[in-house]
Amino acid sequence: MSFSKPNLKLCLFLFLIAGLTSCVKDVDLDQAERITLKPDLQVDLLIFDVDEVDFRDPATGAQKTIIRDTVRLEFLDDDYIQEDLSEVEFSFKYINSFPQAFNSGIFFLSENNNVQHRVDFYIAPGTIANPVTTEKIEFIAQDQIAVIRRSIKMVVEIEVLPNSEPFTGELTFQSKGLFSFQF
Repeated sequence: MSFSKPNLKLCLFLFLIAGLTSCVKDVDLDQAERITLKPDLQVDLLIFDVDEVDFRDPATGAQKTIIRDTVRLEFLDDDYIQEDLSEVEFSFKYINSFPQAFNSGIFFLSENNNVQHRVDFYIAPGTIANPVTTEKIEFIAQDQIAVIRRSIKMVVEIEVLPNSEPFTGELTFQSKGLFSFQF
């Protein structure tokens, strides 16, 4: 079956008219200022593994009960983050194969080393054959976000809670931040 040229032109014209009139909505460009973007950015903050050697003073060989690590979070000093950061969800995870428990303190510090925010939690003991995972989620809402905007350093402090078991094992730490922005 074939169409004659006038019928083909008429069909194409009708399809064009139907397509142009059926899918058009009014667009109010004055509302463009109300458009907001809310992207999320996930960042690995600090990752480390420590064992019993890391709890010894290198000069004396004596066992230390507290160790610390500090990382600068330079990206927090960026203008976009300072202006548009709306929420943060921190995720902290320890995997402990020591038979000892630990206390963990995570501090967010300003440039002048003033504590802006602190997260404390207990790390359960484990064994080499059966390591124990301890996780902590810390949510910083928009009404508290200034404490993160003022931070530039993160300090992780681990304190051993001694017991009668031999002090041997490994402690793995992973931390992430899910940063939410509103542009």
